[in-house]
Amino acid sequence: MSSTVLVVDDDRANLDSVQRIFQKEGVATLGASNGQEALEHLRRPEVGIIVSDLMMPGVDGQALLRAARAMRPDVEVVLMTAYATVETAVAAMREGAYDFITKPLKRHSLVKAVQKAMEKQALVAENRDLKAQLAALGPRSLVGQSPAFRAFMDMLRQAAPTTATILLLGESGTGKELAARFVHESSPRVKGPFVAVNCAALPESLMEAELFGHEKGAFTGALARKEGRFERANGGTLFLDEVGEMSASAQVKLLRVLQEGEIERVGGTQTIKVDTRVVAATNKDLQREVQEGRFREDLYFRLNVVEVRIPSLASRREDVPLLAEHFLRRYAAKNSKPVRGFSDEALKVLENYAWPGNIRELEHAVERAVVLCRGEIIELGDLPDAIRRGPIGSASQIVIPIGTPMEEIERRVIHETLRHTRGDKNLAARMLGIAARTIYRKLAAEEGAAAATEDVPPAPPGRGPG
Repeated sequence: MSSTVLVVDDDRANLDSVQRIFQKEGVATLGASNGQEALEHLRRPEVGIIVSDLMMPGVDGQALLRAARAMRPDVEVVLMTAYATVETAVAAMREGAYDFITKPLKRHSLVKAVQKAMEKQALVAENRDLKAQLAALGPRSLVGQSPAFRAFMDMLRQAAPTTATILLLGESGTGKELAARFVHESSPRVKGPFVAVNCAALPESLMEAELFGHEKGAFTGALARKEGRFERANGGTLFLDEVGEMSASAQVKLLRVLQEGEIERVGGTQTIKVDTRVVAATNKDLQREVQEGRFREDLYFRLNVVEVRIPSLASRREDVPLLAEHFLRRYAAKNSKPVRGFSDEALKVLENYAWPGNIRELEHAVERAVVLCRGEIIELGDLPDAIRRGPIGSASQIVIPIGTPMEEIERRVIHETLRHTRGDKNLAARMLGIAARTIYRKLAAEEGAAAATEDVPPAPPGRGPG
């Protein structure tokens, strides 16, 4: 837990006991014996949580709650009382209290309430930061914050300022062209041109002419000299997407460019020097293509100076809400729609879907949802049927650092599987190949360990509870 907890209680023994509980948890505390003193402490920026008695003379807990809502709306308030009724609890929650705890206090309940309040603050702050990040991003930016995404971006940032040829590997729809653009824009060549070509989209008969240019009369229809993509990218970056689809003759010429830095146009004899950095990409296994004789080994090693693997969306599932929000903003603006968010149910389905089509599939799903949405919030019914009924978590991966204890690995795998099965323990057990009772037993053990309680010492004799 972080933040400073401000404890407010006119009962000195109870005040000291509650402060000791949080100090044992390593949490900084401030104490106040009345509401007026608490208001003075509330002006201190480090105060993030208030734990206050409800019944106090002068400024009581509810008055303090209202003042906190006005002065510091970011501060969460947990109220304590021995006079709990449904009416007082409802009133407190309507005023904005985060939680309502009855006396005599249980250590576990008190600590858990404050932990949850801090988690809420962290989520709010994270959401605010993410929205700020999205506002600063361009329409075609790489978006993410998961461990897999950060590791991938670290590789790109290290390789981008160099002159090395980069080979981007990954499934279709993971954003290879965006990664190539990032490399270009993060390199000394940023002021030069960025030229992209999809090798799979070029007929074999035209591939060499497109890449290296051609002279007038080189072939039927060549009515004038034309520069190829390498010349157009001179001084900048050429992105060769689906490089595994290149013909054998084009592979030979590409190897020469990478080795010598020079080309010859189709039908020409003049050698032309080019200063073009190559970033290549493929979803094929080029090593297998080499073994089976479809791709030149020497070219593979020339392209694969720096190999960067782009993670699938299934392996960076934490990024789905951020990406979905990013695409929502883009297509809401593009279509002049007042859509501003997702319902909890729709977002849950997006997070749990397997995404075999990766980011491209998510983008198309959000664009469709924005177009069909009738209000300001995308509901479950606005999502494509294939996603609402599609595979749940079948492509999910968990990134676990080396050295993680087996007990922790087991716990994380069980909880992640339950998240994808939406809490269905029997389905989770079938997916994991274990008995359902194993999951029930382990979850019960976790809850039992967390439920160890420690009573707060009672108030001294002669002193009524607050």
